[in-house]
Amino acid sequence: MTRVVSIYLPDLPTDRIRRADPGIPLEQAIAVIARSGSKRWVSAADAAARKAGVHVGMPAAKAQALFRGLMLVDADSAKDAAALERITLWALTLYSPIVAVDGSDGIVMDTEGADHLQGGELPMVTKIANQFLAKKLTPRVAIADTWGAAHACARAISRETVIVPSGETVRAVEKLPISLLRLPGKVVSDLRTLGFQTIGELANTPRAPLTLRFGPEIGRRLDQMFGRISEPIDPIRTAELIEVSRTFAEPIGAAETIDKYVGRLVVRLIEELQRRGLGVRRADLIVEKVDGTRQAIRAGTVKPVRDVAWLTKLFRDRTEKIEPGFGIEKLTLVAVMAEPLEERQKSSSLVEEEVQDVTPLIDIYGNRGQRVYRVMPVASDVPERSVQRISAAADPIEVTWISDWRRPVRLLARPELIEAIALLPDRPPVSITWRGKRRKGHTLTPLSKGIIALSTVPELQAPETASPDQSRRRLARSGHRRHRSRLGKAAIEQYSLPANPTSPP
Repeated sequence: MTRVVSIYLPDLPTDRIRRADPGIPLEQAIAVIARSGSKRWVSAADAAARKAGVHVGMPAAKAQALFRGLMLVDADSAKDAAALERITLWALTLYSPIVAVDGSDGIVMDTEGADHLQGGELPMVTKIANQFLAKKLTPRVAIADTWGAAHACARAISRETVIVPSGETVRAVEKLPISLLRLPGKVVSDLRTLGFQTIGELANTPRAPLTLRFGPEIGRRLDQMFGRISEPIDPIRTAELIEVSRTFAEPIGAAETIDKYVGRLVVRLIEELQRRGLGVRRADLIVEKVDGTRQAIRAGTVKPVRDVAWLTKLFRDRTEKIEPGFGIEKLTLVAVMAEPLEERQKSSSLVEEEVQDVTPLIDIYGNRGQRVYRVMPVASDVPERSVQRISAAADPIEVTWISDWRRPVRLLARPELIEAIALLPDRPPVSITWRGKRRKGHTLTPLSKGIIALSTVPELQAPETASPDQSRRRLARSGHRRHRSRLGKAAIEQYSLPANPTSPP
């Protein structure tokens, strides 16, 4: 079932100003001033300005008198629209093949078939909110069955995210104000004059009198919100995106026919990429059906490629998810992410050693929604900070850990108690108890029988003076390693920490 995500950016004008000038202090209140002849009023205000009492629609002179430290900036709708378009294109490369601008302050995307790549709906909307916050943007993210419901819920909530369960659209929107129905301002004003306040009241009113007075727009918006009629999302496109398409005189629906034309589109796309010296990293197949609905399939690669056979295989492995319905009238293949790619010889008879390329395996796991990565060492005395995730196909890293201590292969999510018994103080323990099980040489099975061969003194975790967080500078922890058994099957290396360590993010 189709699921739609709406991202509302209530502070887009002020966020754009802060992003353009990083020198503005965080505590500085900002208000955007619009003009109409000699009239000047507040068209946008950030959280600090709203806290001081400044609100949208307030005269600029009154706002300045109310808050003397208020920073006034002239409104620039063209720059706001350009910023929103750049943000939408950025979202297109990350979240979904179908992403579009929603009004002047939002983004809408169809996430059907894309949420599993993010781990589900809750992790997906949480990740979206966190990534927008990292870009210094204030988001309100809602997901629902329809564009209209997601649009209304995103603008009605006060928290960052909301998920409307499938089939619960009516209950979620019936008490929302009619201003969230995406109707013209004059129509909303007239409806309020007639006594309508909520969407539920309007939906329960006979349709004929409303249509006679206001036209079909009210009924159309209600039907779109409740999913009675479809509302296709026209994805954003720019001149830089490489796109090929095929329109059919007669709708197609057979799996073999779809695969055939997908292969032809891949050939055309690769030819255009080769002409520009580019390789595709992420490509979207947009399926437009006779009933006006769209379905999208995304395929990605860990490195830029121009391999027709491989890219065709990645799409054909997922074309079985396409539901043709009454027929498909158009197929579009778009390279949403392309990077420069130089021709490289993969094999030669003059080279003795042939390098095995594992990127196809990484591509397969990545397109199944699995996260594939490598870890690289980081100069840090704190174990949690001593590794960093990098791309699975990144170039080899020559950096190693600078320490006389061997780092543990794995850190437990939470510290676990290990009890050790030694015959004499400062001697290697003869047995350990971990997770309620005592491990001792003579109690092991003959196949894995062994004794504790080596014990090391605790490693003191020295404070990191380079850390800006004062609380982490006082961090001092000890780790203890014990090597048990001379046989590989029974060998274990355990790293233990105090009961409540101060864990950095």
